[in-house]
Amino acid sequence: MTTLAQSDPAAFTDYLARHEKKSLLRFLTCGSVDDGKSTLIGRLLYDTKLLFEDQLRSLERDSRKHGTVGDDIDFALLVDGLEAEREQGITIDVAYRFFATDRRKFIVADTPGHEQYTRNMATGASNSDLAVILVDARHGILTQTRRHSFIVSMLGIRHVVLAVNKIDLVGHSQEVFHRIVADYGAFAADFGFETQVAIPMSARFGDNVLDHGPNMPWYRGPTLVQHLETVTIGETDYDKPFRMPVQWVNRPDLDFRGFSGTIAAGVLRPGDPIVVAKSGRGSTVKSIVTFDGELDEAFAGEAVTVTLADEIDISRGDLLTSPTDRPEVADQFAAHLIWMADEPAMPGRPYLLKIGTKSVPGQITEIKYKIDVNTFGHLAAKKLVLNEVAKVNVALAEPIAFDPYAVDHDTGAFIVIDRLTNLTVGAGMIQFGLRRASNIHWQALDVTREARAMQKGQTPRVVWFTGLSGSGKSTIANIVEKKLEALGRHTFLLDGDNVRHGLNRDLGFTDADRVENIRRVGEVAKLMTDAGLIVLVSFISPFRAERQMARELAVPGEFVEVFVDTPIAECERRDVKGLYAKARSGRLKNFTGIDSPYEPPEAPEIRLDTMRVTAEEAAELIVQRILGEPSGPAI
Repeated sequence: MTTLAQSDPAAFTDYLARHEKKSLLRFLTCGSVDDGKSTLIGRLLYDTKLLFEDQLRSLERDSRKHGTVGDDIDFALLVDGLEAEREQGITIDVAYRFFATDRRKFIVADTPGHEQYTRNMATGASNSDLAVILVDARHGILTQTRRHSFIVSMLGIRHVVLAVNKIDLVGHSQEVFHRIVADYGAFAADFGFETQVAIPMSARFGDNVLDHGPNMPWYRGPTLVQHLETVTIGETDYDKPFRMPVQWVNRPDLDFRGFSGTIAAGVLRPGDPIVVAKSGRGSTVKSIVTFDGELDEAFAGEAVTVTLADEIDISRGDLLTSPTDRPEVADQFAAHLIWMADEPAMPGRPYLLKIGTKSVPGQITEIKYKIDVNTFGHLAAKKLVLNEVAKVNVALAEPIAFDPYAVDHDTGAFIVIDRLTNLTVGAGMIQFGLRRASNIHWQALDVTREARAMQKGQTPRVVWFTGLSGSGKSTIANIVEKKLEALGRHTFLLDGDNVRHGLNRDLGFTDADRVENIRRVGEVAKLMTDAGLIVLVSFISPFRAERQMARELAVPGEFVEVFVDTPIAECERRDVKGLYAKARSGRLKNFTGIDSPYEPPEAPEIRLDTMRVTAEEAAELIVQRILGEPSGPAI
């Protein structure tokens, strides 16, 4: 078989040149389960002749084995690549496919329809310019149609196609089509879509996908492909102010220092002025270097190394920007957040937030409200669970540079990472920066924590006792304080029950309140070590994340975690207050170890097996450790 490249090299070169110059449209398909998303994409690939003969043979074979359309080709199987999807007949992952016509190139994301995979759908939407929202003509507008339309709007997509699919199963009814279009328009009126085009179609038979077909003479609008070829998306990334997150500092030798990254927005040329967004220090571009040599200009989406005319301090995570249109710089911002983990999100819990190439410790300081994606109402919430969407305030450990998500998706989006598991647990879209009151500053103090500690003749410590209720934490901590007091040491004991009578009297025992309980106590313990004290903290503190937060508040080396490791059966036997009996009977809710979890420490400085040692022996071990005398990690 002779190819075009072999028979007419000039024509082949011309074809490649024309193909390179075509514009690219990224879009996603979404909607409820079994609305025909995968079938539509399969039909697009088939009709645009992007399938090889071996793919067609494989598709025919798979259609006989897994197909759901009788003897016809099941186009959904082109996209439903996972075996689990083929067996269930649903899409559970995001599948990306490429196709092209004479006028445009396309990257399409087939996203899941099932509610439990909403986070996957949001992932596909985050990089798309347009959304094709499918509706089964038999069922009309469903909950997932509303959910996906809302998320599409929130993620900044402004161009929507309402694809009323399976129109053949309702007799190609014009009346059904217009009723669904009216229903959709009523609830999506406030979403701010710039274009909203409705198309009746049958993805299975190809009606109004590439060509109109004979079955709906009453429809005179564009086919799906015609609309995708001609829709104007508006401002491109090239038109935006220059932004480039620094991925790494390139120093192959003493004579070269460049800053490598992918341009997120704008155009860059040698001689252009730039600034580091956070520090405000500026320079001019000396050269733009790539593997293939230097460039006269570079555009959004290109990976480059930039050298500058001046030596200025730039590190990984910094954002290089245009000096005339800078991003915001702040350590607090308001954002929309989609939660993507089984473990709930709670205000006060420490996370890592990754914005561009910058990773910063931070926390959700407030859940302003969560959004009912069925009614779009605002609901009060103390935590977020899987697939919930909320408006939140976020605080970071240091200021970062960002743009509102509506202005720039690359510099306005962030992900939330669990600090213990390193898993991505949330995705957010920044709305605007939050400014602290301008009259609040750090006050310089002449007496330092070192001076206070020297006055007391001791090294400050946070000795954090954790364990189940009834494990013996308070008993051991009390003995430790008496021993230290007898040795002339300056101490203070923060006990969980006592603190709840005052500082934390407003908190209950939900997971969210437990997180805030420990956050406050960690801050108090830090202040007390600044005063030079040895602070003994006796709290159940059931979650590793909050204990880690308390550790990070302390000066390195001054935090000692003591795990009072007592089996729950023994704790129940010792329980003089009868709390376990009440919890077992259901009269006491959210009790740790019964209906609320306890996460034991993985690497405590001291582990106490209270079945083997007495409280007195355990206290002596801890005193030795605090005063720097040799001791093992556990007894």
